[in-house]
Amino acid sequence: MVRPKKHLGQHFLKEPAIAKRIAGSLTGKGYDIILEIGPGTGVLTRFLLERKEQLKVIEIDEESVDYLKEHFRELGNKNIIEDD
Repeated sequence: MVRPKKHLGQHFLKEPAIAKRIAGSLTGKGYDIILEIGPGTGVLTRFLLERKEQLKVIEIDEESVDYLKEHFRELGNKNIIEDD
């Protein structure tokens, strides 16, 4: 289990219903790539992957990156940017 790290200022979205509403609020007009910054444990990522746009995520926390690679293989390594 990945826990938020205070020194990174992490706060994880936990409520799937809110994540689904956020993902559903995107219009998809004028873009074909979504960039999620700080996906943490992927609560929002799951719903963004259901969309037709390509998804890229940026995550600085190595533990979260490992979690994403294990649980969201459809992202592929090229769409997970390990950086700040």
